[in-house]
Amino acid sequence: MLTDDKRIRIITGHYGSGKTEFAVNYTMKLSQMGRKIAIADLDIVNVYFRSREKKKEMEAAGVMVIASSIEGAGLDVPAVSAAMTMPARERSFDYIVDLGGNDVGTMVLGRLKPILDPEEVDFFMVVNTYRPDTSTPEGVIEQMEKLECASGLKVTGFINNTNLIRETNAQCLFDGDAILREVTKQTGVAVRYVSYVEELMAEEVPLGLAGELFPMKLYMRQTWM
Repeated sequence: MLTDDKRIRIITGHYGSGKTEFAVNYTMKLSQMGRKIAIADLDIVNVYFRSREKKKEMEAAGVMVIASSIEGAGLDVPAVSAAMTMPARERSFDYIVDLGGNDVGTMVLGRLKPILDPEEVDFFMVVNTYRPDTSTPEGVIEQMEKLECASGLKVTGFINNTNLIRETNAQCLFDGDAILREVTKQTGVAVRYVSYVEELMAEEVPLGLAGELFPMKLYMRQTWM
């Protein structure tokens, strides 16, 4: 269950992994449970599919959204708000951090990391094994180690988000499962969730996959994309 995860969830992933879609869905699910939620858009690397683009929807659900102090979802502002530290200090919040997925992206944690209690932090890595750099166990581990080195945090769980967008099927989840099971075998880091967009799955989601099933809505991608 989402409520079993640690209070602060930092969500990262290599380019094209779908980490922001997962982060927004994760946030909305927690808000529906009546939790006091904040999400920080700390992705200053990728100018596409940023969680702050869904600020109105999340705020309508009672979520505090932290992003650049300069308004405009379409603006490329390589800066973050000082408010990012408040939910980390205030333990009444469940805090989700949407983090850029490479060594440059993790640099923004420099401001946050000194006040983080490791016992309160999950560092989730979203993986789409159909992306070139994470298409093999070795590739996933290499990207994981780069993220850990740059952030100073250890990955505590993988999110199997293997997909072909609107052509996703059960086989996609199986393919990702096979690779991530091998990664778990080599690293000891388990798959925490298997995420998929319900409306795009034309067949039943298979049982027996590593990780908890995590059905999602398509928040970030427009119908024509």
